[in-house]
Amino acid sequence: MRVLICDDHTLVRAGLRRLLESFADIEVVAEAANADQAVVGSRQHRPDIVLLDLSMPGRSGFEALVELRRDHPDCRVVVMSMHDDPTHVREALARGANGFVVKEAAPAELEIAIRAAAAGRTYLSPQVSAPQLFARPRSEEGVDALPPRQREILAALGAGRTSKQIAADLGISVKTVETHRARIMATLGCRNAIELLRMAMRLHDRPAG
Repeated sequence: MRVLICDDHTLVRAGLRRLLESFADIEVVAEAANADQAVVGSRQHRPDIVLLDLSMPGRSGFEALVELRRDHPDCRVVVMSMHDDPTHVREALARGANGFVVKEAAPAELEIAIRAAAAGRTYLSPQVSAPQLFARPRSEEGVDALPPRQREILAALGAGRTSKQIAADLGISVKTVETHRARIMATLGCRNAIELLRMAMRLHDRPAG
């Protein structure tokens, strides 16, 4: 697993590199000190995972996140942040992050987040998995009324799959996936993509039965 580290602090990057390379099957292929370097480095090295700080001089990690997801849809992005408020988490997820880890997390948590992202799942530090972040949408009961294909797509969204990946998995077009997403949102009363993602993740994590 090839990883690019982006953080504006040299010592932090050095510590992260040493930590990551102590994990099995993980190689740090590049480092970046700001958003622009992260985008350029991703183009050059084609990492599987970008470990991205949000607070940096110049352009923020949020801006880099948009470019990284646009340029390399198959690259996973795990956000690191000193902020644990729901606003930052929701914004990161809305822009395509595959995980959110607070900087005071234990080393093992970072490994879990990276491996979860690589497997197509979304990982959030316990500190940010708060009830107010994933409040129950208004019409969660309406899931049972969805057609089988739409329930399948909702489950895939909850597992962290993108529309492009879902289309490939199901053998349908991206446009068809987006059409189903719009119908799911209308049926469940989700006002935007964030509410849809919250519901999908809640259902994905909910114990069977």
